[in-house]
Amino acid sequence: MNAETKKLPLAGVRVLDLTQVVAGPYCTMMLADMGAEIVKIERAGHGDDLRRTVPYKGRDGHQDYFNALNRSKKSVALDLKNPAQRDIALKLSDRADVMVENFSPGTVARLGLDWEKVRTRNPRLVYCSLSGFGQTGPYRNRPALDPIIQAVTGIMSVTGLADGEPTMIGAPVADVIAGMFAAFAIVNALRLVTPDGGGQYIDLSMQDAMLATTGTRMGETLQAGIAPGRFGNGNPMRVPADSYRCADGRYIATMVHDQAQWTPFCKALQREDWLDAPLFRTMALRIENRAEVDAAVGACIAGHDAAYWQECFERHGIPCALVNDYLQALEDPQVAHRGLVRTLNHPTSGAIRVVGPPWKMTATESLLSTPPLLGEHTVAVLKDWLGIEYEQKETA
Repeated sequence: MNAETKKLPLAGVRVLDLTQVVAGPYCTMMLADMGAEIVKIERAGHGDDLRRTVPYKGRDGHQDYFNALNRSKKSVALDLKNPAQRDIALKLSDRADVMVENFSPGTVARLGLDWEKVRTRNPRLVYCSLSGFGQTGPYRNRPALDPIIQAVTGIMSVTGLADGEPTMIGAPVADVIAGMFAAFAIVNALRLVTPDGGGQYIDLSMQDAMLATTGTRMGETLQAGIAPGRFGNGNPMRVPADSYRCADGRYIATMVHDQAQWTPFCKALQREDWLDAPLFRTMALRIENRAEVDAAVGACIAGHDAAYWQECFERHGIPCALVNDYLQALEDPQVAHRGLVRTLNHPTSGAIRVVGPPWKMTATESLLSTPPLLGEHTVAVLKDWLGIEYEQKETA
């Protein structure tokens, strides 16, 4: 452990990671970025299901899905259905500070690795169970995937065009947000641990996490009992606020956030006549006449290309951004300046790019390492954590 690693907030914290796919691995990846040692228990001969996901086009032989969420971890390959290897996992839990699992509810109990079992052996352990709907309740045993959670939490109902169908967000946000909340809860729970105990159990569901992210958008429903509709890329409380097609075919997103921005917006569009127009004059009038305002703004923006409008809006202090695809988003000058995308040298895939931690800390920097091969660290971890010599069998 070098001096820089010692400064990381979770340096010295050992995490036993019994997770796979997205939500759980995202949680433990965040803990790794904070300096924790992550030991990922993977099924011998198989590994995390993401290792076997159909590869991207032209990427046969590469585990790109797995590599996106499992950097800076160590892989230990065990067959938890084998009593002797399950006992090794139990002994690892004795040495862990944190244990995270996202099996279907009840699975870890059948394996003898549940909270009730391990806390009697390790009272300092912080144990987090991540699931779709939680460990209790009528939905406990329902299978959950990201689109299912987006549907049940109402996110789909407010996403998409006003006259279109409910639409899924184009990223696994329910999984990722659940993982983020899990990491947040774990770090908080660690503050209560004492030399004699203080461990606790965290039951975190994707459904709960996704509902917790709706923020002010849920306020109308909570207080007035109203289910909001879809506004596409618009905003129910502000007009104009949308993405508009430019002359070159690209779209630019912009928003008049408050009435003070209306004058510079009109100047940017060279439509100062709108300042006193009956349908345009106030935010309330623009909301009431949304279709007419958006059509008029859209007609103006269609007259010039995207670069013109980006420079023009920035010059007038109007919030705006070109609508990027994922390739363009990664190549954005601000992303490059922030150093968010890192390159790691993977033993089988060569140079791979990963999205690093999205924070900057003055006293320390997260040190990223390559995603592990299946079982790569089995022998070393069992020697370090348990002091045992382990003869690793060949894994597929």
